[in-house]
Amino acid sequence: MTPEAAAAQEAHERKAIRVDLQIIADMIEPGARVLDVGCGDGALLEYLAAFKQVDGRGIELSTGGVRDCVSAGLSVIQGDADTDLKDYPDDAFDFVVLSQTLQAMHSPKVVLEHMLRIARHAIVSFPNFAHWRVRWHLGWRGRMPVSETLPYQWYETPNIHFCTIKDFVVVCDEIGVTIERSISLNHNGTPRRIGSSPFSANLFGEQAVFLLSK
Repeated sequence: MTPEAAAAQEAHERKAIRVDLQIIADMIEPGARVLDVGCGDGALLEYLAAFKQVDGRGIELSTGGVRDCVSAGLSVIQGDADTDLKDYPDDAFDFVVLSQTLQAMHSPKVVLEHMLRIARHAIVSFPNFAHWRVRWHLGWRGRMPVSETLPYQWYETPNIHFCTIKDFVVVCDEIGVTIERSISLNHNGTPRRIGSSPFSANLFGEQAVFLLSK
């Protein structure tokens, strides 16, 4: 394989991130200061560094995730968003990202407030517990659902605060933040703008991505 072909293959592989992460990446300005909270294996940070030239940092609770990030040359520390975000100074970043982690927070409302204290923008993605498949599973089978977006059995899940798209809109209003963009994703990952009425998105969106500002 030629160096050019190897570089092209590497670029293609680096672009292959989850659809919600791609939507998040598209919301972030080139060269921005970014903090990824609960960054996992660092896929988003690596993408942003390669294609948006951001100044990226990360917090990850799991030792394995931190190890993967550091091995990839990313600036990531081990920490807990529930307790550690309060230590960051005001306006330290342009964007703070919380991807598929809000439902695992002990104090999600406090975490959101800290995110918008330490950055100009917050980007949050989460599974929607009001999706029709979840409702059907609960109503027909009488058991907690297990799916791609909710992949754990009830007795082993890290998720402790499930919410719906409508719930999230309400809490944003309560803490006085502006929803700049809101997108729902269906089972196939097709994005749709939520707009001013979340009824349809709440029923048919398996997950959602919100761009917030103060």
